[in-house]
Amino acid sequence: MRGKQLAALTLGAIGVVYGDIGTSPLYAFKEVFAHGRLPLTPENILGILSLMFWTLTVIVSLKYVTLILRADNNGEGGLVAMLALASTAVKDKPAMRNRLLALGIFGTAIFFGDGVITPAISVLSAVEGLEVAAPGLERFVVPVTLVVLTALFVVQKHGTGGIGKFFGPITLLWFLVLAVLGLIHISRNPAVLVAMSPHMALGFILDHPGLAFLSLGAIILCATGAEALYADMGHFGKKPIRLAWFGLVMPALVLNYFGQGAMLLAHPENVGNPFYEMAPRWGLYPLVGLATCATVIASQALISAAFSVTKQVVQLGYMPRLRLLHTSVNETGQVYIPFVNWTLYGCIVLAVVFFGSSSKLAAAYGITVTIDMLITTIMTFFVIRYAWKMALPLCILATGFFFVIDLLFFSANVLKIADGGWFPLMIGAIMFTLMMTWRDGRHLLSERLRSDAIELKPFLEAVFISPPQRVSGTAVFLNADAGTTPNALLHNLKHNKVLHQQNLFVTVKSHEVPWIGFDKRVEVESLGHNCWQIMLHFGFKNEPDVPEALKLLKHQGIQIDEMETSYFLSRDIVIPSIGRGMAPWREKLFASMHRNAAGIADFLSLPTNRVVELGSKVEL
Repeated sequence: MRGKQLAALTLGAIGVVYGDIGTSPLYAFKEVFAHGRLPLTPENILGILSLMFWTLTVIVSLKYVTLILRADNNGEGGLVAMLALASTAVKDKPAMRNRLLALGIFGTAIFFGDGVITPAISVLSAVEGLEVAAPGLERFVVPVTLVVLTALFVVQKHGTGGIGKFFGPITLLWFLVLAVLGLIHISRNPAVLVAMSPHMALGFILDHPGLAFLSLGAIILCATGAEALYADMGHFGKKPIRLAWFGLVMPALVLNYFGQGAMLLAHPENVGNPFYEMAPRWGLYPLVGLATCATVIASQALISAAFSVTKQVVQLGYMPRLRLLHTSVNETGQVYIPFVNWTLYGCIVLAVVFFGSSSKLAAAYGITVTIDMLITTIMTFFVIRYAWKMALPLCILATGFFFVIDLLFFSANVLKIADGGWFPLMIGAIMFTLMMTWRDGRHLLSERLRSDAIELKPFLEAVFISPPQRVSGTAVFLNADAGTTPNALLHNLKHNKVLHQQNLFVTVKSHEVPWIGFDKRVEVESLGHNCWQIMLHFGFKNEPDVPEALKLLKHQGIQIDEMETSYFLSRDIVIPSIGRGMAPWREKLFASMHRNAAGIADFLSLPTNRVVELGSKVEL
């Protein structure tokens, strides 16, 4: 990797990967002392700073930057990629694989709960600086937050290509300001640096075990966004992410947290909002503006991740097809999903209005973060044990250490469920129910169709004993189950009584790997009489473009004229039934999801003016 390329990717990583964790100083330190449970004494301040420093070191530096980044799935990261990697590693153990898939899907569902809280608490905590600048502006905090968030979601349909190039420089400036503010106060009280010693954290835990445990629920807020390190690996690569963390992000965060601690040692009365109290009065309004920009960028990164994750789980078969728009002609990864955008927006507005302050939202934060951290650690064990074939004691040692720490943070956050943690958990539970209902419903539908299906080869042999009239052109029959006769073909023969000169029976298969190259895209089996069984393979990050993939058939001697090609689809109408399959309410839910799913033609990039849909009713 050349120097200029590395510098550009590192700057991009600063803007996208570290936006979430970079805005944590706005609220993380103050939340430890926010509710008065922990006395504001010098010993407690130093103990908390030490715990925060070692949380960043152990969870982010060691776990994510050093270990988890090694577990890439063909260069891609994130919980979906980890899920695919772990499930593939244990594919010869069906029971274990099913449990891992359910666990991974639960983690993905919980991500959407995190996706609601992060923009809400980030932007709200930035705008709360107005209260410090002018206490009379307190009543404008929530309205201004809602205006900022509304503008952010409105512009999503236009894409971020135009403004994305400013993300890196703005976030770079943000981290430099964090570092400078911290240095100013550390220089006035350098004794605060003693908190970097682990004995300060251990001493605090031994002296106040109960308070230390309760404090973990707020301390983990300094590491929120750590999952983004792994999720964005495919965009920037390991080296730029690691360079950005150790070269700028961690030093800036540590300096800022220690600066807040140094200021509180001298001015404990500023505990209400130590971040903004660090700034000189003349710099408050510019700092509020910069913080708002930084939190908008952090929110944008999470919104884009929500679009990307949704697209991946749709292709893996855990959500119905959704209307998807590409916002860039150059970058296929830049997508906009209207349903996700406005559902996310509605939930975020509800969170801002219902909770009303970053302190109240902080009680809701942390539980989803720690759940995903736990799931990532569990998945990592299966990857290094079954995919990397490492020795069992080493696997237990490598992941067991992090599992215990993650479990401690999770346990501390469980205590906050009644105070607001229920909100993201409720969102995650709803998403998990929808995803599992869609998966189980598709399985039942597939079994039902398969039980009534006619094998394709014998059917074609019977048809060609007394063949119908052949018409010019190519018919492409999309078929979910390879080897069976598509309903669209049966209806076409029944009503139109013709067969095209060329007939392609195409099955699209999504795999648990991010990318599948063109060299492995197409499998062809001749069925005779100018009929072929075609299998198209796509990874969960590939664009499922069927017409483009069929162009590869020319290498197999199959010539297709695009203007003479028609695509025949079977549109099944699901009818819930009583006493079979899923619970009645789940069957009704699946039927509704199936009915409202986006058209398969758009999902597979089929030319809409050459698509013929033929429907039938199917009882579950």
